[in-house]
Amino acid sequence: MAPRKNAKGGGGNSSSSGSSSGSTSAGSSGGSSSPGVRRETKHKNGKKGGLSGSSFFTWFMVIALLGVWTSVAVVWFDLVDYEEVLGKLGIYDADGDGDFDVDDAKILLVKKKKPKLLNKFDKTIKAELDAAEKLRKRGKIEEAVNAFKELVRKYPQSPRARYGMAQCEDDLAEKRRSNELLRRAIETYQEVASLPDVPTDLLKLSLKRRSDRQQFLGHMRGSLLTLQRLVQLFPNDTSLKNDLGVGYLLIGDNDNAKKVYEEVLSVTPNDGFAKVHYGFILKAQNKIAESIPYLKEGIESGDPGTDDGRFYFHLGDAMQRVGNKEAYKWYELGHKRGHFASVWQRSLYNVNGLKAQPWWTPKETGYTDLVKSLERHWKLIRDEGLAVMDKAKGLFLPEDENLREKGDWSQFTLWQQGRKNENACKGAPKTCTLLEKFPETTGCRRGQIKYSIMHPGTHVWPHTGPTNCRLRMHLGLVIPKEGCRIRCANETKTWEEGKVLIFDDSFEHEVWQDASSFRLIFIVDVWHPELTPQQRRSLPAI
Repeated sequence: MAPRKNAKGGGGNSSSSGSSSGSTSAGSSGGSSSPGVRRETKHKNGKKGGLSGSSFFTWFMVIALLGVWTSVAVVWFDLVDYEEVLGKLGIYDADGDGDFDVDDAKILLVKKKKPKLLNKFDKTIKAELDAAEKLRKRGKIEEAVNAFKELVRKYPQSPRARYGMAQCEDDLAEKRRSNELLRRAIETYQEVASLPDVPTDLLKLSLKRRSDRQQFLGHMRGSLLTLQRLVQLFPNDTSLKNDLGVGYLLIGDNDNAKKVYEEVLSVTPNDGFAKVHYGFILKAQNKIAESIPYLKEGIESGDPGTDDGRFYFHLGDAMQRVGNKEAYKWYELGHKRGHFASVWQRSLYNVNGLKAQPWWTPKETGYTDLVKSLERHWKLIRDEGLAVMDKAKGLFLPEDENLREKGDWSQFTLWQQGRKNENACKGAPKTCTLLEKFPETTGCRRGQIKYSIMHPGTHVWPHTGPTNCRLRMHLGLVIPKEGCRIRCANETKTWEEGKVLIFDDSFEHEVWQDASSFRLIFIVDVWHPELTPQQRRSLPAI
């Protein structure tokens, strides 16, 4: 799956806004230091350490910018009265720690300019625009809609009035969870960009928001066209090119995404956002070793959009595949930063608070009737699977998620995401009839029901499933006496014919098939027993 901004259920009702790929500070949460973590040291009295040589330029610039020229002449000679200067600068305490220091200086130096949203005409109606905007910011959306509607009627060529109208429609769509209103907002953002004399900052804001809202509705190709236009209008803005790369990834066009990130990195080689996405693409192309430095350096950069669980996930996975023992350090860091439930449990689409353990007993799941039925009818299930193997081998499809280090592993799927495969069930009609009595599995839209055949010499890499919302049952059908085993977290088990194993595949698991003949099992996913009926109905499929 391509990394993407949180589209909040593309195509669904608009219930919230924003992006999941915001920046997070690279601070440590205790314990031993991990790669990419910087610590801030403090003196025992609680004051931060004094000026270092490397920070002199920062101080010089801030003092100059703030106009404290009387101190500049003597800073170099270290004769300045620092207490007096800091007292003057105290009003510029930007980080709220009670004094002015290097951290405040950095905040002030990198503070972005306020975007210019008014053209010459809009400046003449600024009071009217401000009054309408004040209503919107106070949450009086309906009143703001009416105010901006009236401004657009009076001043149809006003970009700022129309942009305010688009924002109100956007806000109202979220408040009412209306896709129809959101589509109207998307159109109004386009109208803003089509007006004459649109300020550059306003043009960029309108099209960026239009692209974001198109992604929200699942209109990925429309969003891509908007992003392409943005890059044409602002060819030197690497952040827009980074967004364009994501746009290509969202439609599965990894090749064009790769070209975009190569272009960005040729101009700004330390761009962390481009690095993590380029590393992701390399890993998807099975260039495992090549992907590692890009993912690692991108995360370490701390740039916005890089502190994302998917990148920790893929970096650790790549390191495991090349035998790099640092993998678990990155999993630990991902856990500390809130991306993983634990070092072992690394699924990314989760419901908080669900019981989490690698192995389960039938009694713990509450699905004892299902387990008994599977074990009672295991020979029937086995025989139908073997018949499909003999008569229609093409129905068993090779594993296609790049989880194998080596070997031969194929699957024959009866249910996928809660949907029955009618054609497949013609090959195993009695098995499908048996399962239809158990909605906890046939209705599990975050799982599958399938036969799985694995041939000798197969090794499945350590990996985790996508979600903690399901448990996975394995019914042994044809199990060689020796050589087949499965590890989940730190415990390894073997299958038995006619017996069910149950584990939570959101925990890391690994499989070996070192026997002399094939292994056939039946996989049955079920909803996590602690999910409510409402959650089972409303959770999006995976």
